[in-house]
Amino acid sequence: MTSGHYGHAPSASLTARIFASSRHTSRYWEAGPAEGPLMIFLHGWPQIGLMWRAQMEAFASEGWRCIAPDMRGYGRSTAPSPSETYALKEIVDDMAELHDYLGAQPAIWVGHDWGSPVAAALAAHHAHRSRGIVLISVPYFPHRFGLPSLIPLIDRNLYPAERFPDGQWDYYRFYLTHFNQSVSDMEADIAATLASLYRPGNPAFAAATGKISPSALITANGGRYRSAHRAPPTTPDSTLWPTADFDALVAAFRTTGFRPANSWYLNDTVNAEYARGAAHQGRLLQPVLFVNGDLDPVCDINRSRLGEPMRNACQALSVTTMAAGHWVPLERKFELTRVIHSWLDTNIERG
Repeated sequence: MTSGHYGHAPSASLTARIFASSRHTSRYWEAGPAEGPLMIFLHGWPQIGLMWRAQMEAFASEGWRCIAPDMRGYGRSTAPSPSETYALKEIVDDMAELHDYLGAQPAIWVGHDWGSPVAAALAAHHAHRSRGIVLISVPYFPHRFGLPSLIPLIDRNLYPAERFPDGQWDYYRFYLTHFNQSVSDMEADIAATLASLYRPGNPAFAAATGKISPSALITANGGRYRSAHRAPPTTPDSTLWPTADFDALVAAFRTTGFRPANSWYLNDTVNAEYARGAAHQGRLLQPVLFVNGDLDPVCDINRSRLGEPMRNACQALSVTTMAAGHWVPLERKFELTRVIHSWLDTNIERG
């Protein structure tokens, strides 16, 4: 499907809107014509909907109706206190409500980081809502994205079990064992935390180097920021986040803090129960594109068996790899748009 068939949108600027139901409020960003085919972008940790600006502007200018919500716990969307309210089912239900409000036209769902498990779970539980799925950085795990699914797939040549029981996922374990510290350390200097997290991929940690990821050392170091318990002063990388958008990101986290965002990691058991209720045992029948970052020291599917569950669970899977770290939509803004374009042209019927 070539999106240009839908005409040229009058404007590709992003507009903030609010949708509220009895259970949840979503602030979302919209661009493109209301009558255009629907493309919904789902961010992950620790982001807001504005991270998709480049992709939304590109697709909206070609006639797509592009939507990017602030996910539960982020930005100006509902941020409840109990950790169990960040279970995957709750977040998928948020997206189903928003999708109904937008007209329920089957959409292309694009997810990055935690947005990838949301997009995939929505496709598994609500197949009628999706014409195709784009998953970026985090591959699909039909039995749930959580430590019990991740640990068996770790490269034990790189991460011997006796030294690194959780491999590159040690940071995930740290949320479970030192949750309050993970929050307080990140909130000590929110601007510095976000600036330090958003750095481009480092070739030193590419698969071929055999170097372990810093994420494997969080527990051993006593936290992400060691004894300082705060991020070092860091200049934001404006090639990733435009300055105004980064300022909006910082302002959002000064409002919500990191507790809601980090709570997404606390629901492994209930997320597994939810996954068991998916149709076809979680097998995705829609076309799926996975975009891998080959400089991502945590999620790169070329350095471990992380991609195996996805390959076994997707009927029509395409995979492409980019020279990027974890923040592919920000590091490779225009290349990602082109890759999605090509996949749409090949795999999605015109409509």
